[in-house]
Order: sequence, then C-alpha cells, then structure tokens
Amino acid sequence: MKANMDKRKMLMILAIVALAGFTVFVIVGGKDYAERILIGLAISIVLAVSLNLFSGFTGLFSLGQVGFMAIGAYASSILTLPLAMKAANLPDLPVWLASIEMPFLPATLLAGSLAACVAFLVGIPLMRLIGPYVSVATMGFLVITQVVLTNADTFTRGSRTFAGVSGHTTLLNAWLWAAISVYFVLRMKYSSFGRAMRASRDNVIAAQSIGIDVVRQRLLAFCASAFLTAVGGALWAHFIRAFSPKSFYFTQTFSVITMVVIGGLGSVRGSILGVFFVTILSEVLRNLERGFSLGPVTVPSMYGASQVIMALILILIIVFRPGGMMGESETSLEALVKRFRKAGTKAGLKKE
Repeated sequence: MKANMDKRKMLMILAIVALAGFTVFVIVGGKDYAERILIGLAISIVLAVSLNLFSGFTGLFSLGQVGFMAIGAYASSILTLPLAMKAANLPDLPVWLASIEMPFLPATLLAGSLAACVAFLVGIPLMRLIGPYVSVATMGFLVITQVVLTNADTFTRGSRTFAGVSGHTTLLNAWLWAAISVYFVLRMKYSSFGRAMRASRDNVIAAQSIGIDVVRQRLLAFCASAFLTAVGGALWAHFIRAFSPKSFYFTQTFSVITMVVIGGLGSVRGSILGVFFVTILSEVLRNLERGFSLGPVTVPSMYGASQVIMALILILIIVFRPGGMMGESETSLEALVKRFRKAGTKAGLKKE
C-alpha cells in the first residue's frame, strides 16, 4: 500500500514539473503558438472527459466516440457556413438547409443533440452487449460513420476537404466548454445516476438485484457522452477550419483513448492530467521528429516516431499501471500542492 502511495506521489511530482516546463516552452514559442496549444488542450479535455463519462463509469470501452466528434464537426460547420460559401461549396444542399446560417452556439447545441439522437438509436442494441463485444461494435459504428461521410457528397463534399469553416472557436469559449464538461461529468459521477452506473460496472447481477436498470443507465451515459463529444468536434472544426472524413478515424481515436487510459479510467481529473501529459509529450516529440544536433551527435529526422513512442508508453501503462496515473481517485488541487510540498520537504531533509 505504501509503495503504491509513493509511486502515485512520484507521478504527481513528475506531472507538476512537466507542466511547469511546458508552460515555459509555450511562452517561449510565442503568443500564436501558445494560443493554439491552449485551445487544443481545452478541446482535448472535452473529448477525454466525455469518453471517460461512458467508458470509465460503465466499464464498457467505446472505440467509436470519434464518430460522434465527426457528426458534431460536420453538422455545426454546415449550419454556420455563410450562405455564399454554401452555394459555392455545397450547391446540392436541400433548400431548407442551404438557406440557414446559424450562430455558433445554437449550431453547436444542435450538433450535440443530433449526435445524442444517433447515439440513442445506435445504443439501443449495443448497450445490451458486454465486454469486448461493445468495443468491436462501436468500432463498427466508427467505420460506418466514415463510409457515410465519404459518400454523402451533398452534405460533406465526400472525401474532399471541407473548407471555408468560420473560425468561431476562441480561447474563451473553448475553455468555457471544457469547464462545463468537467463540471457536468463530476456532478454526474457523484449523483445517484453516477453511483448506479458504477454499481452496474462493478457487478451487473448485484446492481440488477437492487433494481438498477443497467441497460438504461448505459444508454443515458452513452447519449450524454455523445453530446459532449460532438461539442468537442464542433470546437475542433471551427478551430482547424478545414478537414475531411480521414480526420476522424483511428489516429484521432488512439489519441483520445491514450489520454484517458494514461490519466485513469473513472477519474475526471485523471483525464485532465492525461490530456496535459499526452499534449506535452506529443509537442516535444513532434519537434524532435524533425531531427536535431547535440554537440557532435546529429539525430536525423524520424517522422512518425512520436506515434510509436506514444504507443509504447500506452502499452507500458496498461501493463505496469492499468489504473493510470490517478486510478479512480479525484485528488483535489489543494491535495496535489500538499503532496508536492511534502515531497519537497522530504527531499530537503534527505539532502541535509
């Protein structure tokens, strides 16, 4: 028990040190670079906590969440696209859709509602499955989404780039949605609904014996998760401003899953920590991929090495710490600061 606590303290210290170093790294990079990284962090937090809402609380691992992200991205982009741009890029749109140009907020809410409706229809049969069958089925949903987006030329331009999206995502609204997502998922976790979800995750038979409708709990969690994921997709689309169906496939899925697993399934704050860890490491590795010189040693460019290293880290986390950095705990910021100070005090005493 003591060894586990020491490991957790060490992980917290490393995370705080890495965050401090990353802050300096972002400041040195300049204002535009810093804003891009911070907006990306906020969007990743929305995506990570929404996946944790379903997979962490119900115990059913979804590989198809990025499909809802794609729905949110395309739906919000079509609704907010200027009328002149619609006429040029999407000339075959239905009349009722071609004549609509909505503000970003209602378009985002409608996109999230659409994703939740799709999740409800898909989830009715899927939520009756158990274990790895859910993962396989949700991956099938992701593949189906890809095929539909690629072939729906009228609405999505098919496999071509969907360009001309307005840049509505700002630092303020991205972090506002991140805060709303974290607050919502935390409140849900400690509500009676959240406790019922976790009870069905830990023991389905015991949960059913006390009157919990397991399928209903899973379905509601799946729909809520889809709504938040679509919101994250809308934010991402209006931040990137040009994308294609390939943007919402296995690479993006792997990225979000890595954040959640490294942070800890079932822990909202763990998801946030995982987002920071993966983002920091990805940015550092992406710069190192281009090659660098260190004195007489010259390392050539190795494009793609960052994904290999992230995959290895994910495997190591699953093998040696399957609960992630935080497990299921929700350590507060005050507790993290106390741990950091306590570890620093012990280190100072040992030096003396």
